[in-house]
Amino acid sequence: MLNQIETQVEISLENRNRATVLFRFFLSLPVFLFIYLFGQMAESEWGTLVLAAPVAAALVARNIYPSWLLTFNHAVMEFGTRFAAYFFLLTDEYPTFERNSKVAVIFPDVEGGKKLNRWLPLVKWFLAIPLYLVGFFYMALTFIATVLAWALTSLTGSYPAWAGEITLNTIRYWNRVYGYAIALVTDKYPSFSLN
Repeated sequence: MLNQIETQVEISLENRNRATVLFRFFLSLPVFLFIYLFGQMAESEWGTLVLAAPVAAALVARNIYPSWLLTFNHAVMEFGTRFAAYFFLLTDEYPTFERNSKVAVIFPDVEGGKKLNRWLPLVKWFLAIPLYLVGFFYMALTFIATVLAWALTSLTGSYPAWAGEITLNTIRYWNRVYGYAIALVTDKYPSFSLN
């Protein structure tokens, strides 16, 4: 039984499409724009009320995690993970709105909210501040690894395994933090390590 969000990505190491790797930044722009616009709506005053507050309110008031919000949060996180896997060169498969077998995000079973502390959603955002700080360091490391991997993959058609490990572990880290502080699907404080 899971206590944290699990992230699985099938990394493509060999026979990479060097043209799409070379122009990955530009190819990613339409999906990035969609995610950006969706994020702007979610961060607006009304977006926060519509997307985040109902989960916290339902947990605090009734100790229930509405199934439709759980499904929505899961779909949003998997889409973001598909985009990250593509943008950071883990795969050549363009991120679609539909699920695929190469990228999976697995939520722990919250049993409709019964496994979650009803008062913790009020402070999780604050407790996660150290996780965010460490996560920004991991993101900087991932950007460096991705630039090096981009150059190597563009030249050779092979993606370096060491860059895939750093990048995938950073994605996993951020998904665990998101699951704890934003999606509220676990009460277990995420580890600071990349593993």
